[in-house]
Amino acid sequence: MINFTKMEGLGNDYVYIDCTNMQEDEIIKISKLAKKISDRHFGIGSDGLILICKSDIADFKMKMFNSDGTEAEMCGNGIRCVAKFVYDNALTKNKTINIETLAGIKKIELNIENNKAILATVNMGKPILEPKEIPVISEEKPVKNLKIKVEDKEFTFTCVSMGNPHAITVIDNIDNFNIEKYGPILEKDEHFTKKANIEFIEIIDKTHIKMRVWERGAGETLACGTGACAVCVSATLNNLVEKNKEIEIQLLGGTLKIRWDEFVYMTGPAKTVFTGKFSV
Repeated sequence: MINFTKMEGLGNDYVYIDCTNMQEDEIIKISKLAKKISDRHFGIGSDGLILICKSDIADFKMKMFNSDGTEAEMCGNGIRCVAKFVYDNALTKNKTINIETLAGIKKIELNIENNKAILATVNMGKPILEPKEIPVISEEKPVKNLKIKVEDKEFTFTCVSMGNPHAITVIDNIDNFNIEKYGPILEKDEHFTKKANIEFIEIIDKTHIKMRVWERGAGETLACGTGACAVCVSATLNNLVEKNKEIEIQLLGGTLKIRWDEFVYMTGPAKTVFTGKFSV
């Protein structure tokens, strides 16, 4: 039997497993169960699976798998929960934690109340704007005017990587937008050689943005931390928000606070939902 913890950040929920005392073959075996574990009818139910492992270059390593079983580089909401997990479960006493991901090492500062982590601020690093590194097929740098037509509608995208690829477009009346129609087509558009997370945003004012996200390999989710960071960068590049100011990004699951100066900083909650066991 394997112990697991269900956690969520703004409704972006994952199943977390402590693999710090496991051998590599055990970790690989569990990672292959990501699709089954994530199934909301026949599994535990989640947006994906996150494994917490030993690291040779940081305090811990995070391995993340989408609900379709594919491995992803990073998850902003997920990494906050990883930091909470290792602190709350006494795997570390540090309130500042470095976590290795496929998008590099991320530094997390925890806010503690009653010996539990409730908020986390993550240094998400510098945004990547080079088209080949995002990756996106475009001659423009930064990519701010990528036009893609889907059936009856043309979208204009700004493209940013926060260790994983994001394409952001501004729309009107986001609440009534048919994301199920356009999201799956845009995710797999030929411009995105590794697919892309698609963010649809509505500008409320210079410090507030509403956002919905179609996540690569998962569909629409209640929140996306790297996506919110990419949205802040995109809006700044297009002079839609105030530079170097903290921006509130309102997602379906709640609000994240994002600031971009040289690095992008994300602050948001992390919560434990329940714990349990499953058989491999």
